Amino acid sequence: MNRLLTGIALVAATVWIPIASASEALKIGFLTTLSGQGAAIGQDIKDGFALGVKHSGDRLGGVPLEIQYVDDQLSPESARQTADRFIKLNKVDIVTGVVYGSVLIPILPAILASDTVYISTNPGPADYAGAKCNKNLFVAALQNEDIPQAMGRYAASKSYKRVALIAANYPGGREAIVGFKRQFKDAAVEEIYTKLGQLDYASEIVTLRESKPEAIFFMLPGAMGINFIKQFEAAGLTKQIALLAPGYSADEDTIRAVGDPMVGVFNASQWAADLPGALNQKFVADFTKTYGRPPTMNASQGYDTALLIDNAVRKTGGKVRDREALRQALRKAEFQSLRGPFRFNTNQFPIHTLYLRVVQKDASGKIANKLVGELLPNHADPYAAECKL
Repeated sequence: MNRLLTGIALVAATVWIPIASASEALKIGFLTTLSGQGAAIGQDIKDGFALGVKHSGDRLGGVPLEIQYVDDQLSPESARQTADRFIKLNKVDIVTGVVYGSVLIPILPAILASDTVYISTNPGPADYAGAKCNKNLFVAALQNEDIPQAMGRYAASKSYKRVALIAANYPGGREAIVGFKRQFKDAAVEEIYTKLGQLDYASEIVTLRESKPEAIFFMLPGAMGINFIKQFEAAGLTKQIALLAPGYSADEDTIRAVGDPMVGVFNASQWAADLPGALNQKFVADFTKTYGRPPTMNASQGYDTALLIDNAVRKTGGKVRDREALRQALRKAEFQSLRGPFRFNTNQFPIHTLYLRVVQKDASGKIANKLVGELLPNHADPYAAECKL
């Protein structure tokens, strides 16, 4: 059965979606956030992955697929129950799709201990990049500090002296601040952590205004970032203070929600819609045509994950139950990534380039990111040396 897997209602229900039938299908448990504040991110990752499957002939590595898409509801407990079902009942070969580290970290130990492969489409937690690295964990997206480090490098290059920091208080947010500080050496004039899911920033904006920064780096995912930017603009601060953003907080979904206040925002990403290359151009065109919206870096991460799996399964000759063969093929990462050169470090986290983008409005009034250049070429995370794989 050939179909593009979109628009499936998935809250508590779990339904296997066969792409084709055969004696030995590749079973994938796709656990992501499809409701609540993180839904847009999860939907982008899911849609990018589904497009990668479609571009691979509705198979991966030439092998028939059984994919189960499940909403984790941004709940570690819900995610834990689903992961347990994936492993024990469905006996999946690969689990993937989780958006937030606060959901992923509690469920990773059981997944990895079961000898099931987990491929991360988004979080790259520091703990698992170093001493806790694991043969069954592959990160296809980035290490949590990658993009913040790139923005720290940009801030340093602008010779800013007064920079404030604000992030959501969860693993990805805390690690983002650590990453920014690795490249920006001056002390922050303000460092604020907010509750994950917070949408009202009135008091934080008062504090930021009083600290008189030249620039603010923020790591507030999904609707959090959208609300922060809107309230920052409403306070009249966008013309006084530069906003420095991670790519996921200045991407097409945020641009659609915020509009003109996004113009001029510099941000870092491992991917850009205007990166050269026929594959990237095809991805952007087909994603836009299929889903009626332009892709984000999150969508590109889902797509890259599908292509990584496709190449690895093909290298095994379709032996999807042979875990060691699958792991060896994944480590080689001999696929064409949308972002350009990609390889796994010894900890199975990416070595890749981080780019600078800026949001611009063209003559027709369209607002979109434009690639500026490289910030951290051939970048490797700082934790790989601690990994003993």
